[in-house]
Amino acid sequence: MSQLVFYRKYRPKLFSEVINQKNVMETLKNALIRDEISHAYLFCGPRGSGKTTVARLLAKSLNCLNRKKGEYEPCNQCASCEAINNNNSLDIIEIDAASNRGIDDIRDLRESIKFAPTTSKYKIYIIDEAHQITKDAFNALLKTLEEPPSYIVFILATTEPEKLPPTILSRLQRYDFRKLGLEDIKKRLALICEKEKITYEDEALRLIALYSEGGLRDAESLLGQIALVSNRNVRKKDVEEIFGLIGNDKVKKFVDLIIKKDKEKAIEAINEIYEEGYDLELFNKNLLSYLRRILLLKISPSLANFIEKEVTDEELKILFKQASAIDFAYLERIIKRLVDVQNQLKRTPIPVLPIEIFLSEELN
Repeated sequence: MSQLVFYRKYRPKLFSEVINQKNVMETLKNALIRDEISHAYLFCGPRGSGKTTVARLLAKSLNCLNRKKGEYEPCNQCASCEAINNNNSLDIIEIDAASNRGIDDIRDLRESIKFAPTTSKYKIYIIDEAHQITKDAFNALLKTLEEPPSYIVFILATTEPEKLPPTILSRLQRYDFRKLGLEDIKKRLALICEKEKITYEDEALRLIALYSEGGLRDAESLLGQIALVSNRNVRKKDVEEIFGLIGNDKVKKFVDLIIKKDKEKAIEAINEIYEEGYDLELFNKNLLSYLRRILLLKISPSLANFIEKEVTDEELKILFKQASAIDFAYLERIIKRLVDVQNQLKRTPIPVLPIEIFLSEELN
């Protein structure tokens, strides 16, 4: 089972299948129902939050041959819908601005706009990574955004809307996509496992969801990869081994050593982790995430609602206990130092050294 299959096979084909983007979905649905279509949209939000998927859904609904007045969902059966689902629609042009970002690329786009749709009502340009477009290229695009032909619709997608020029932003209808929650991703993975007859451990799916950092596409691809390697039996142990993840128990024990300021045992522990072949940059990132949870609980127990979906009830109890055992100023200093360590790990020839220095200086 290829890791790409799950992502493509389970990509939403209806607006009702999109998860955790209620505000965006409601606004787009109402626009389609009322036939209030903009000529230019901006979809912005974190990687993997569904921007491109929703752009394709919008394009499919706009060109659906069977969609009646007052409806918003595409039929997924007409020739236009099938062409989009099969990635061979001549009237849906997807452009990766990361590799087509220059003024010559935009000039080519402007020339192609002069030609009406081949078989559809609209000719729709989906431009991903739109923030990568150069300043001169944006200037060339501006005129087209101001006065596009009636049959043209632009959908720009970006993770960094602040990099788009104000003149461009003012001509786009903006939609902000939310980062997907851990539980939302976990439920989606469980649904795929059930449909694909894959056995799984709940903790394994939680680890995949955490590792994907809110990106559903990444989570689905990871699940496919693990299902392939583990013979369709997804276990926590497999996830940790395949991706070099550090189990929560090891992070918890390491934090205990930091709280106790046990320098010698902490240095021994990090060297054992290093010798076992784990990615120390990833370990430090997990460590920062763990300490962030303690920081939130230290600030106020009521902030537990921001982390309780990421941990089990038992893990939350442990976090509360650790929060009560560590000094606030010490915790803040540790976190700031580990942020510096994260940057050092990207360029050090000896990965364990920045963490050893940190432990040597701070655990006194």
